[in-house]
Amino acid sequence: MAEHKLGTMDITEQERTFHGFIKFTIRTLYVIFAILVILMIFGA
Repeated sequence: MAEHKLGTMDITEQERTFHGFIKFTIRTLYVIFAILVILMIFGA
C-alpha cells in the first residue's frame, strides 16, 4: 500500500460540495420559516 502523508489530499471538490449543502440547507430553513410566518399571519 502507498504511504499516506497527512495534508496532501486535494479536498477542493469535497469543500465545494459541503458549501453547496450548507447553502441549500440554509435556504430551505428560510423557506420553512417564511411558510410558518405566513401561516401565523393568516391564522391557519
